[in-house]
Amino acid sequence: MLVRWILDILLDIFFWRFIVSATSQKRALRNYRRRLNKRGMARFEVLGLDADRELIRSLAKRLTEGDRDANRIRATLRRTIAGEPPRRGGILAALRRSPLVGAELATSRSTTHGRQIDL
Repeated sequence: MLVRWILDILLDIFFWRFIVSATSQKRALRNYRRRLNKRGMARFEVLGLDADRELIRSLAKRLTEGDRDANRIRATLRRTIAGEPPRRGGILAALRRSPLVGAELATSRSTTHGRQIDL
């Protein structure tokens, strides 16, 4: 009878710890995923080559930044995966985005005829 009583107590303690720890871990994971969701992020699994692990992680990190570079990388990847040819006129578009557009720059310079050399 005493052995049965001690065994019941030990089982109760074991299951209580297991249930409490599992519940707190689930709650922490649920809160973490909720915070990610508020930031517009999601966690997902990707299958790939082991050699590409760091590349994919760095790509995912860069895409989460949400700046102009991330948008450029995202657009380039979409075009590449879709099989579209590269865009033409990239230099002209970059010059049009330049902060010097519309600035009054003096682009003329004096003409020199060189220097005199004794041969």
